[in-house]
Amino acid sequence: MAPRTRAEALSRERIVEAAVELLDAAGERGLTFKTLTERLATGPGAIYWHVPNKGALLDAATASVIATALNVEAGGSPEDEIRAIGLGLFEAIERHPWLSPQLALQLSRSPRGSVTPRIFEGIGQRVSALGIPETAWFTATSALVHYIFGAAGQNAANSRVLGPGVDRAEFLHAAANAWEELDPGEFPFLRAVAAEARDHDDRAQFLTGIELILAGIAGAGGSRRP
Repeated sequence: MAPRTRAEALSRERIVEAAVELLDAAGERGLTFKTLTERLATGPGAIYWHVPNKGALLDAATASVIATALNVEAGGSPEDEIRAIGLGLFEAIERHPWLSPQLALQLSRSPRGSVTPRIFEGIGQRVSALGIPETAWFTATSALVHYIFGAAGQNAANSRVLGPGVDRAEFLHAAANAWEELDPGEFPFLRAVAAEARDHDDRAQFLTGIELILAGIAGAGGSRRP
């Protein structure tokens, strides 16, 4: 048997793994074929053998992270699996700051790519098992997908804006104090929820949003048969 070439010995999976590491450390600007070859201690030809360009590399890195987030243990109720997928995606976007803009690009520009179909299929299969009419599957699934990525993306953006040197609890405490000092005639709602905003948990709040959507699906005649 002929010995494998260096390009063949370097797996596509290892290239994507290294790309994710670079993206996590330095963002999209930090991912170049030069930095990737340095990290992998190889030549560019070995990488081009598997990945033709940076766009394809970003797509592959996004798909890899999303596939892990969508990999939930089967056997629970559809609702439990939807919660698990939602939380998995929420945490993936939180851990990987570059992921949210890449998802936005793929969801809008590449509906036939690998990521968008997997996300809709992963959530849609569970939605279809809730007992709702087939005519409501797309709308219900879209509502969940848009909520998950909107809420998770905003949470990740908030963390980036605050920066590593800002204490989240102190920031929320100051914001809640400011709300409590607003004019009660003009801002009665903000004053009423200020204490809750001060002490809220991001993940618990996120899951509450999923619960509200699931309750809406059930209330629209989509509750699963017992």
